[in-house]
Amino acid sequence: MSDSISQPASGANAQPSTTSAGAPKLHLGALTALVVGSMIGGGIFSLPQNMAVSADAGAVLIGWAITAVGMLTLAFVFQTLANRKPELDGGVYIYAKQGFGDYMGFSSAWGYWISAWLGNVGYFVLLFGTFGYFFPIFGEGNTPAAIASASVLLWGGHFLVLRGIKEAAFVNLVTTIAKVVPIVLFILICVFAFKAHVFTSDFLGLNSPKLGSVANQVRGTMLVTVWVFIGIEGASIFSARAEKRTDVGKATVIGFIGVLLVLVLVNMLSLGIMRRPELAALQNPSMAGVLEHVVGHWGAILISVGLVISLLGALLSWVLLCAEIIFSAARDSTMPRFVRKENAKHVPVNALWLTNGLTQIFLFITLLSKGTYLSLIYLATSMILLPYFWSAAYALLVAWRRETYESEPKQRNKDLLIAALAVVYAVWLLYAGGLKYVLLSALLYAPGALLFAKAKHEAGQPAFTFVEKLVLAAVLIGALVAAFGLYKGFLTL
Repeated sequence: MSDSISQPASGANAQPSTTSAGAPKLHLGALTALVVGSMIGGGIFSLPQNMAVSADAGAVLIGWAITAVGMLTLAFVFQTLANRKPELDGGVYIYAKQGFGDYMGFSSAWGYWISAWLGNVGYFVLLFGTFGYFFPIFGEGNTPAAIASASVLLWGGHFLVLRGIKEAAFVNLVTTIAKVVPIVLFILICVFAFKAHVFTSDFLGLNSPKLGSVANQVRGTMLVTVWVFIGIEGASIFSARAEKRTDVGKATVIGFIGVLLVLVLVNMLSLGIMRRPELAALQNPSMAGVLEHVVGHWGAILISVGLVISLLGALLSWVLLCAEIIFSAARDSTMPRFVRKENAKHVPVNALWLTNGLTQIFLFITLLSKGTYLSLIYLATSMILLPYFWSAAYALLVAWRRETYESEPKQRNKDLLIAALAVVYAVWLLYAGGLKYVLLSALLYAPGALLFAKAKHEAGQPAFTFVEKLVLAAVLIGALVAAFGLYKGFLTL
């Protein structure tokens, strides 16, 4: 099988090229499945416990209300940009680049990419932690047997994707349909088992002083709610491979609404089955513990099987997404030249090898450090907050400048408001995540500057503008503080 290298776009501000001639196209169903498959991964199966750790029912409801509005505005942002800027391929990466310069674009691609493969490491830990429920040799997903098995699965998926994007997307469509079945059964069973007095027993968490105020509880739920919605931008990442550009926006909104309904039902119904302290003490996947409480041991088995199918599909989705994002950045010379390499199936082969190679390394680090699922997803979530912010900010900039709105003043005002709300929500997420994750994110963003400088050198251009040097200086300072904090122990993963 011969490999080919895509030609870079010419000029510093050239638009990204379209995909290679003959590359397979994705229809609305496949794009929607990529969005749903990316969002419904392992997060939903651990949602009852993850939320109960930080908040009781009243604060959880407020948290979901904020998330619903905020994430809906982001969904509309991706829909609007896909429709109004159809020439831009690559989603979160290219929006940041077009609006705020090359380094911001690179940083969005870099942060999204790291978030994606870090999330995969978390998925592997959760997957084999689930197997550990039946086979103790896998423990909590971070034993030698678990990491060895995860490695085999990682490279099996790798070679599946190498066979072609369309074939892998079809497998994702099948697993997306299959994994929804146990979730629907969970919801139906819990509707009949729901007890209002359990749900309202300590509605605002006032009998649990450790939770803090309602506002503090709401803030504590934010990284979890964002984690379960990561993937909302999935269709926009593959916009260049869509049969119809309008399908990108449709897939984003359809996927979001469906997943939101499912997530809220799973979370709220669980709080009416078991009290918050009981949920917080459950082992993940906590949905299994909730259903076992209602119907017995077979309920735990059902959810565990659903989780395995769900994680396998989500792992495949994220391998596709994170390879595609750095490949898109490489096509217009924002990433180094070697990342542009494709095989005969139009798969970004070097991007895929780099992604899964680092995933493998981090799996070994997880074995040595005994990293947990929750710590991994918090870090993965923090890395994607900045790309979301730049996408929302670009949509705001487009509407503010009236680009493509010359004859649509009413639509422009509507989109301006939505984009402004999305920007406010993105800033709120950065605040809610806390200083710890801002600093840890800086530590992971900092090394990317070397690749950015290499790409600029290959293009014969200066590495950083004056403004970009100031941004880089702030990132390096944050990284140094984070490194010192990890060394001294006042900052932990």
